[in-house]
Amino acid sequence: MNKGLIHVYCGDGKGKTTAAIGLAVRAAGSGMQVVLLQFLKGRTVSELASLKLLPNITVLRNKKDFGFYNTMTQQDKADITALHNENLNKALKLVKEGLCDMLILDEITAAYKYGLVDREAVDNLILHKKAKLELVLTGREPAPLFLETADYVSEVRKIKHPYDKNITARKGIEL
Repeated sequence: MNKGLIHVYCGDGKGKTTAAIGLAVRAAGSGMQVVLLQFLKGRTVSELASLKLLPNITVLRNKKDFGFYNTMTQQDKADITALHNENLNKALKLVKEGLCDMLILDEITAAYKYGLVDREAVDNLILHKKAKLELVLTGREPAPLFLETADYVSEVRKIKHPYDKNITARKGIEL
């Protein structure tokens, strides 16, 4: 691969993380080293079992589920920010050492929007991205910088969702 590009999967529909994981599986299948860094996620989800089987994919995420932003205490926000920055630093180290060809920042848009990650470090990553790094950003309402620098922007739009009928997340589909 000659030049790495920036991808954004955004919108209010289901499938942003799924699209990024599909891209990760494709990249790993071609021999690329993939780092999937998940923000705001600590809950056990089924895709982790599959990703563990792929030696080219490293997953970094919280070991604790803090719930949704609007239910977090100030201490939760401080704790999750510290974990996010710790994981981001691990990912950036892998990039710097040449051990990461594709970096996926899953749900980065919300962590960035709510100040639950070092925004300056994220901005620096985007603005000074290594030439060969493939960078993938997911989440709702991406910051202008994300959209301006992106080579791909795909919007996933909700038309209908089972949550609208009070159907909760189902194992193997949303979990």
